[in-house]
Amino acid sequence: MAGMPVSTLRIWEQRYQAVKPLTARSGHRLYSSADVERVVLLRQLTELGHAIGALAGLDIDHLRKVAITHSNNEAQARSKLPRRKEPLRIVVVGQAMARRLQRPTVLRRLGRPLQVVGIFNLLAEAAHAAALSTDAAVDLLLWQTSGLQVGALPELKAAQDALRARCVAVAYRFAGAGARDALAGTGAVLAREPAGDDALRAWLASLEPAAVEDTDVRSYAGGSASTNVWSLHAMGLIPSTVPARRFDDVTLTEFAGSSPTVACECPSHVAELLMQISGFEAYSKDCAERSPADAELHAYLQRVAGGARLLFEAALERVAVAEGLTLP
Repeated sequence: MAGMPVSTLRIWEQRYQAVKPLTARSGHRLYSSADVERVVLLRQLTELGHAIGALAGLDIDHLRKVAITHSNNEAQARSKLPRRKEPLRIVVVGQAMARRLQRPTVLRRLGRPLQVVGIFNLLAEAAHAAALSTDAAVDLLLWQTSGLQVGALPELKAAQDALRARCVAVAYRFAGAGARDALAGTGAVLAREPAGDDALRAWLASLEPAAVEDTDVRSYAGGSASTNVWSLHAMGLIPSTVPARRFDDVTLTEFAGSSPTVACECPSHVAELLMQISGFEAYSKDCAERSPADAELHAYLQRVAGGARLLFEAALERVAVAEGLTLP
């Protein structure tokens, strides 16, 4: 009824005493209608940015007042915005980015509402689907990629033409100067993938003029002692054969947004670091395959990144246990 994980509810009860249900003889918790209303209000307010620790001690009347005040402030802010009701039609290539665009922290206070009209894994899939459709042109083609290569230009152009996209934006994790220059020359808007929701929302807001009007938006990038590979092997940090990823970007994106408290952002930080490391691992592998002369160096970088990924996967498990969260 509250639409929240059991693990989060348990933490709110045990760590913050935010809700105090009765307990049956069988050990099951018994929630009254008042308990349910309280939990629903707490969930709504934490999703709007309030810390559970600050809300847990408030009674139901105070929680209602906070919710009403927040609603009135949001309504007042919206009333001052220009009246532009048409949504921004977006096609997203990249499942993890599509999940991020569903978060309230990304969507609120945007100048225009977002309407995701298509989600694809590959640029070629988007181009093929568009070729079979009679839908209207889209405002924005948003492509999320771990590694940016010059060879992706034809696929990106084909997808843009098929979708009749007014604006093309690319969120990448790793890219060489050559690839960045080549894509910037096509008019695409480039950015190192914004890590936080606030940064992503700001980037989306900056894309709006180019997606709605024929306006130019410039690209931007947001975003010790050395250790040789043999010592890393000796410490057991890099196995001779690095196992495949345990968590894909979609799983990590969902986990990053599942922390039961706003104050503790460790789940989000570790998941985002793990996505960055996994992206660099894949990027190094792609570079090794595309540049035979540098194959040995990139193979080395791939192994180092793989070893780091294993460490952070283990760290993610530990954070999940500490926060009472569930990993697949």
